[in-house]
Parts: sequence; C-alpha cells; structure tokens
Amino acid sequence: MTTSRSLTPAVAVMVVWLGAAAAAGAAGVFQTGPDDPPVAVGVVAAGPPLLVVGLLVWSGSFRNWARGLDLRLLTMLQSWRIAGFSLLALLGVGALPAGFALPAGVGDVIVGLTAPAVAVAVVGRSRWAFYGWTFFGIADLVVAVTLGVLHSSGPIGLLADPGVGTEVMGVMPMSLIPTFGVPLTLVLHIISLANASWVPAWRAPSGLLVTGARP
Repeated sequence: MTTSRSLTPAVAVMVVWLGAAAAAGAAGVFQTGPDDPPVAVGVVAAGPPLLVVGLLVWSGSFRNWARGLDLRLLTMLQSWRIAGFSLLALLGVGALPAGFALPAGVGDVIVGLTAPAVAVAVVGRSRWAFYGWTFFGIADLVVAVTLGVLHSSGPIGLLADPGVGTEVMGVMPMSLIPTFGVPLTLVLHIISLANASWVPAWRAPSGLLVTGARP
C-alpha cells in the first residue's frame, strides 16, 4: 500500500497544477473570441490524462506506484463531482445552454453522490460493477467536454445557441473545471482502472474470492 510519504509528490504536482490553472484563468488565457476554437482549454484538459496513460504503459515505477494506491480513496475522491450543481445553477440563471449544462451537471452529480457508496459497498466485492461505474464516470466527462465544445460560439460550435454559449467556462472560477477538475478526475479514473485490474482477487459479498485480475 502506498504510504502518505509517497503521495507527497502527487499532492505537490496537484497544488502546482491548480495554482497554474488559476493564474492562467485569471489572466484570461482560456477565454476565446467568437471565431476562435477553445484550443488552450483542450490542450490543458487532454494533456494530463494522456500523460498518465503513457506513464502507465511505459514506466514500471509509475505503474507500481499506481497499483499501490488505495482504490477506496481513489473512488472517494470522485465525490467532489457534486460540484456539477454549479453547472445547473448557471443553467438556471441563463448563463449556460441546457444542451451542455443539463447532461454534464446531472452526470457529475450522479457520480459524486454515488462515489461513497461505491467505495464502501463495491470496491473489493464486485470488479465488474466497479468497472461499470468507472466507465460511466469517464463517459460523462467525455460527453461533457464534447458538448461544451459543440455549444461554444467558435467555428466548431455546431450546436451553439445564438443566445448563450459556454464562454463562461473559460472565465475564472469556472475555468478551473475544464482545466483542473475534469483532467484530474479523468486521471483518477484511469489510475483506478489500472489499480482495479491488478488487484489479485476481490471478495464477493458471500466471502468467495472473485479472481481474474492480471498479475
């Protein structure tokens, strides 16, 4: 099991990442004009998850570190996604289009509210139920990002509403969601899948061992 000491570098990276995302957001880096695609947001949102996938594939030490993490803790960290209520609140005041805010907000809230139950009742008992919940969480993020882009006012905003777009997501504090919250959450999901697939055996509620993980 990974110790608190070995988590220190990861925590430090997250703090620096959050600070950089906040500073860039405050400087207007993620704001886009009516004719500009959200390139900066896309790079920051996609970069960290792709980096982690690469590390899991090519770095044995990183892979071993990820396997040693507490899967219940990784799952509980998804609880922060109840912050999806903020998207629904902005929808309520007409600051975000329903086609983006409703599915993205509701999906996040579902994952956030169910995370504690999954951590307590599913992790260690039903591998496939955990996989199902995790893939739902990943799909929610992918759909949210896709809808956010399609409802933007840029040239690829095919579903853009003339009255309201997703530009507010490029302005602080909301810019922290696509530039820190979404990629961090996706990173946690990816590491959780690597962790869960390695655990040698999960116990079913009956006490029987559920095997099938790769060594």
